[in-house]
Amino acid sequence: MRKNKTNPQNRAFHLIRAFLIVALTASFAVSACKTTKKAEAPEQKVKLVAENDTTSSKDSTEYELIVLDPKFDSWLATQPPANYYSQQYYENWNQRYVTEWNYRHDNPIHYGNFYETRIDYSPNIDYGLELNYKLYYYFRFIEHEYGIVLVQRGK
Repeated sequence: MRKNKTNPQNRAFHLIRAFLIVALTASFAVSACKTTKKAEAPEQKVKLVAENDTTSSKDSTEYELIVLDPKFDSWLATQPPANYYSQQYYENWNQRYVTEWNYRHDNPIHYGNFYETRIDYSPNIDYGLELNYKLYYYFRFIEHEYGIVLVQRGK
């Protein structure tokens, strides 16, 4: 019977090769187990601003909706025009959306800091078609862009 003597260089080569295979397998396993993190939504800042018009003889107030999400304006441009629905339609939905938004704003421990700004929207104020349209589609944008369902909608 012939005794098989292993060459020390050959043995070192096999040990290094085995180590590399184990190391590569472990690194692939670790990288495959990582979960992908969804991009975090920027803090949402939306605000209704009232401006008094002192140039006319009657006391009138104009309202402006300021949305600081950079994606919103381009998304809004892809939506139907403001007269697609009536002002009353927008007002009804906005009241529901604002109520839920402010509830989440008031409960940051449960809902996080996404709802950073409270929205002061009163059903007793006529904000006009354009502002109601923009506010309505802001909420729809939040649902579409960030997958947040604020108000369940019937199908």
